[in-house]
Amino acid sequence: MPSASPCPDSFNLAAYVPAAGEASDKPALEVWGASPDIWSYARLTAAVRGAATGLLAQGLQPGARILLRLGNEPAFPIAFLGAIAAGLIPVPTSPQLTVSEISKLAGSLRPDLVVAGPGIALPEGHIPTISQETLSGFASLPPAEFAMGDPNRPAYIIYTSGTSGQQRAVVHAHRAIWARRMMWDGWYGLRPSDRLLHAGAFNWTYTLGTGLMDPWAIGATALIPAPGTESSALPGLLDEARATIFAAAPGVYRQMLRHPIPALPHLRHGLSAGEKLGGHLRQAWQEATGTQIHEAFGMSECSTFLSGSPDRPAPDMSLGFAQPGRRVALLNDAGPAAIGSPGTIAIHRDDPGLMLGYLDQPAETAAKYQGKWFLTGDIGVMDASGAITYQGRADDMMNAGGFRVSPIEVEAALSLHPGIRDVAACEVRVGPDTTVIAAFWTGPDALDDAELAAFAGERLARYKTPRLWVRLDGLPRGANNKLLRRQLRTDWETAHGQT
Repeated sequence: MPSASPCPDSFNLAAYVPAAGEASDKPALEVWGASPDIWSYARLTAAVRGAATGLLAQGLQPGARILLRLGNEPAFPIAFLGAIAAGLIPVPTSPQLTVSEISKLAGSLRPDLVVAGPGIALPEGHIPTISQETLSGFASLPPAEFAMGDPNRPAYIIYTSGTSGQQRAVVHAHRAIWARRMMWDGWYGLRPSDRLLHAGAFNWTYTLGTGLMDPWAIGATALIPAPGTESSALPGLLDEARATIFAAAPGVYRQMLRHPIPALPHLRHGLSAGEKLGGHLRQAWQEATGTQIHEAFGMSECSTFLSGSPDRPAPDMSLGFAQPGRRVALLNDAGPAAIGSPGTIAIHRDDPGLMLGYLDQPAETAAKYQGKWFLTGDIGVMDASGAITYQGRADDMMNAGGFRVSPIEVEAALSLHPGIRDVAACEVRVGPDTTVIAAFWTGPDALDDAELAAFAGERLARYKTPRLWVRLDGLPRGANNKLLRRQLRTDWETAHGQT
């Protein structure tokens, strides 16, 4: 098992990632468009170390925070790894965030530098900024030495939505990449000879980990569709690129299955994460391609830790098993839940992939622990084999294409509309394997859905914007005036035959 050995005492995530093929001409990355853009391991390593040199030349001190505002380009992983190589802390953010959203985030993050891609909203205020073009020029600079050190020191920060409506900054250590080795056998079935095609954009953390860093860490080849590639083109691309593993969110599989899928003689299996994979979708893919989809479950605070794999497929409808080397439990108020009884999915606090904590939020970090266990807030049931079946969230958090979204954040933005008196956001099922964010609202007059969507789009990233608008006479509330979002969801799904 590759994860059995401990992380080295002197370690740098960016030094580790391309080391398996560091000096070779083997393709590390192929961007598939009209003509493939091929990055060898040697070219990738030179770009990363050159980026480290260029970033250090900005006068940044070790531990400085770099806000990444980059699009779907190779510049994103290069900036990410270049910053880490130099001992700096990159902070990836969704390019869909609006000016108000990214300004609010930057106010609490206090970045020392912004790396800005063209056409992407930047925070207000005076923060030193370099362009993506400038970053690309760093590739020709002399290579920086890797900043080695304690694997438990901060390496990068990512954002996840919190139940309070405020995005939380999750601080990860350099050791987080070493923990991902448990996925090689526990989920991917990954080999150095593999060609792994990920359907996501470069600047999505699912792509960054599963689609790029993990293949590079084992010496495989990462394949990424060029920006703008339609889902209908992906089946042909899988064949043309000779992909052996395909990774995507469930929604991408759903869109692909609407089109004919050619024979895929090179493909061994698919991978899915980001949101729950429906059984109908899994079966349809297997019938169309003759290959299985192996699902993984995780969170921003620990990446994935439950999954099925080629060596141990998950039983039907379950999330799968704890990956080898992971310690996972289901807990209730009395302690460990009995087999067959629901409990909160929890990860042992010694897991090497677990976050260091929420940035500047020690109380909120401590509240996530129950003794030695980190509580995910997700409910599951374990069977006698150890397989865990997902039962939903313990709170009202929503999932939009793999992004967790707080209903409070959506409601706060929509409540600013002068025609809305009361509003509730929740995730509702609109098909056997499809859910969307819905906004239930009250107001004196009927309003056009397109007008409401445009209003929301000015204040919320696209993935947070409701896709369904429902006007009601009143919203259900409990005795303490608490909004009953689950009742709204259940009532709507029952009325529309989705139960």
